[in-house]
This record gives sequence, C-alpha cells and structure tokens, in this order.
Amino acid sequence: MSSIALTAERGRPIWTSQARQYLPLLPPTLLLLVFFAIPMGMMVGLSFHPQGASAASLANYERFFTDDFTLAGLGRTVLMSGLVAICVTLMAYPVAYFLARSRSRWRAVVFALAIAPELAGVVLRTYGWLIILEDHGFINSALMWLGLIAEPLPLAKNMFGVVVGLTHVILPFGILSLLTSLQGVDPNLEKSAQILGASRVSVLRHIVVPLTVPGIVSSMLLAFTMSASAYATPAILGGAGFKVLATMVYEQVLFYIDWSFAAVMANVLLVMMLIIAFVGSRLEMRLHKKLHF
Repeated sequence: MSSIALTAERGRPIWTSQARQYLPLLPPTLLLLVFFAIPMGMMVGLSFHPQGASAASLANYERFFTDDFTLAGLGRTVLMSGLVAICVTLMAYPVAYFLARSRSRWRAVVFALAIAPELAGVVLRTYGWLIILEDHGFINSALMWLGLIAEPLPLAKNMFGVVVGLTHVILPFGILSLLTSLQGVDPNLEKSAQILGASRVSVLRHIVVPLTVPGIVSSMLLAFTMSASAYATPAILGGAGFKVLATMVYEQVLFYIDWSFAAVMANVLLVMMLIIAFVGSRLEMRLHKKLHF
C-alpha cells in the first residue's frame, strides 16, 4: 500500500507531515524578519523621504550621486576595501598552506598565533596600531633615534594606516577561508609532480594555486565586504580627514541628524557589497566547476 493511502487511512493530511519538516526554520526566519528584513525595509523607505519633505522622492539619491564629497567617500571605500582584500589574501595564503600541509609540532602554535588576534576587540587592536604608526609612535621614534629620518613618516591618519589595521583585523578570516580550500587539494598531486621532476615552486604555480583559485576568490570577497563595512578602524587610524561610507553614515546620524541621507549612504554601501558578493560567488562557482568537472 502506498504512503499516500496509509496517510489517508490514518486520517492525517499529507501537508501536515511536510510542514513539520520546516518547523525548525521558523525561529531563525522570524528572527531575521524582525531584526533584519523589517529594519532594512524601513531604512529603504526612509531614504526616499528627504529631511523636511512630506512626499517621497529621489532627491537624496540625486544628492548622493552628484556630490563630489560623497562620491569621493564611495571611491575611497572601494579602493580601501580592494587593497585590504589583496593584502589579506597575499599574507594569508602562505600561512594557510603551512597549516594545511605541515605535520610538525609548530603547526598548533602557528594556528594559535593566527587566530589569537580575534581574542582581543577590534578597538583594542586598532589603538595598538595607532601607538605603533602615529607620528610619535614606535616606528617613527625608532627611525628618528637611529637617525634614518629627520621628521616622522605619515604612517597614520591616511589610507596606509587604515589598510594596515584592517589587514590585521581581517587576516584570521582570510587564513581560515584559504585553509579550507587548501585542505581540499589532494597532497598526492603535489608528490606526483615532484616525483616527475617539478620543483616546489612549479608545483605551487601550476597545481596548488590554480586548484585553490575559488578559495582565493572567497578570501578576497570576504575581506572586501568586511573592510567596506568597517567603522572603528577607519575612524581611529584614518582620523577626521579620512572619510569612507561607514564613517560618513555615523556623522550623518549623530552630527547632522539627517537620517534619510544616512539611509541613502547605507543603502548604497549595501547594494555595492551585494553586487560584489554576487559577482564573486558566481565567479567562484564557475571556477569550481571548471576545475573539478
């Protein structure tokens, strides 16, 4: 007897058993709806109501895309995030490769050191870099004491300081992302290539790196989105003159009390990250299929 007949004989509707499969999804769905979807919808609606206006309009968006100051902040955000994504991936790759292939007792130590920065808060780590990079910080004081420079180098309150700080903050996430990808590469492929006469550099260049391109894309995507939405590090290491969208939203809300224009900035930042995430995920899927099928 079929399962449908048995269900009918027992007097239970078929949809009841199917609905039970989705019951575990109800709490997280409600949580996302109440604390994410509804506030985001309110923010989108607020962006179409300029301050002091009664009717909805596109005035705030026109203001954003015609103002050189806000466009400069958008461009600075993209440039900063791109530099951080590149730096995080380049620094994380050798560490992740060592963790994926090493069998020495130092592997646990390196892994602990790589993750240890996450035990401290972002603000604490950022202030640590400020002490190191500022005009009278450790680096400039040491260089001046050695007589190598006559005046402090501009290491903080600019793009360089922010990129250094964000790279340190996001680096553990890049290591974990690349570690997962490198662990999926069969070590026997590397051994076979070396047996056939390939050098270690050639193995890395022609086998390991091509097979981990999806992981590289994932690491850069993660670093880009995290740095684009970061506030504390650009605000502390960048100073008052370094404006990115996250710090500009903060100023619009607390100093200018223009919530509608702040909503526009937040929406533009969100759409930018969604576009980057969509393009990056599609590229990652295409590369994964090309390399494994």
